[in-house]
Amino acid sequence: MSMTKSDLVEAVTRSCELSKKQSETVVNTFLESIIDSLNRDEGVELRGFGSFRIRDRGARLGRNPRTGESVEVDAKRVPFFKVGKHLKEVINS
Repeated sequence: MSMTKSDLVEAVTRSCELSKKQSETVVNTFLESIIDSLNRDEGVELRGFGSFRIRDRGARLGRNPRTGESVEVDAKRVPFFKVGKHLKEVINS
């Protein structure tokens, strides 16, 4: 099972003794700040947790899995997350 956004809001509500509406605002503001920074081509670094960056993927020749025929895949920008040292250590201990 994975944690959903509403689970995260509940965790913030319990831990910070905020109302559910206030916690939802905190979580949404946090996520929107990351998205806005990435849209401006700025990375986001959360020390010990990890960093978010945008990577450019070039155009390439792909394959349609249903028909097997070749298709051109356009270049695109994709978000990338690199795990921080502390998080990696916590997960592997």
